[in-house]
Amino acid sequence: MVTGPDVAVALQGGAWGPGRAREFVRWFAAEWAGRPLREGDGYGEAELAAEEARLGFALPAALREGYALFGRRDDLVRRQDPLRPLPGLWFDEVYGGLLGFRDENQGCTGWAVALGHGEPDDPPVWVDSHEGWVPFLPRVSQAWVELVLSETLFADRGAYDACELPTAEAAGLAGYTRIDLPDHPMWTSAEESPVRWYAAPGRLLRRDGQQDLCWMHARGRTGADLDRIRADFPVRWVN
Repeated sequence: MVTGPDVAVALQGGAWGPGRAREFVRWFAAEWAGRPLREGDGYGEAELAAEEARLGFALPAALREGYALFGRRDDLVRRQDPLRPLPGLWFDEVYGGLLGFRDENQGCTGWAVALGHGEPDDPPVWVDSHEGWVPFLPRVSQAWVELVLSETLFADRGAYDACELPTAEAAGLAGYTRIDLPDHPMWTSAEESPVRWYAAPGRLLRRDGQQDLCWMHARGRTGADLDRIRADFPVRWVN
C-alpha cells in the first residue's frame, strides 16, 4: 500500500472489489482519520448473524465485510450521512430487492444495495434521488470508499470549506488528480451531478456538477492543507 496522504495515489486503478476497498479503508483510517483500524471497530460475527436471521437472508459479502471491519468507526461512517447501525438495515422487494444501509442526515434520502442486480457478492448501490431510485455506484466496495471519503470530508469543520466554483476558476483542478471512482449522481438534482473527486497530497476535493457554476467541497488533512486549497482557488469561500 502507498505511504503518504495522497488519496488519488492510494486509489489509483480504482476500488474494484472488496479486497481493494478493505486495503484503502485501512490506509485511509491511519493516514487521514488519525487512528488505524483495530479489533472492535466492526461488528462481531454474532451481531452479523443476528441481522441476517432478522432479515431472513445472508448479507452480500462486500456489505458484510465492511460492517465487520469498520462498521462501528463513527468517525469514518457516521458524520454527515450515516451508515445504519446493526440491527437497522431495511429491506423492500421493489426493483428486485433493495437493502437500505445508509441515510441522509435529515432523512431526505437513503442508499440501498440493489440485491437483484450485478455481482451477488458485490452488487450495485442505488440512491433515492429527485427522480426516484437510480444507480449510484456499480459495486458496494466502491460505495464503501465513497462513504468514507464523504464522511471524512465533512467530519472536521476546522479543516473543511466549500465554495461556488465558476468554470473560469476550474483550471485550478489541473493541480489535482481525479480520484478513480466512477461518476455518481447527487441525489438533490441533475444540475449538481455528476459528483467527481480530486486529490493532491493532504488535500481532498469533491466537485458537484459540471455547470458554469458548481459547488466544490474541500477538506485538508491539516489546516495548512486547507489554506493551500483556498490559495489554489481564489474565490469566495463559505468559511
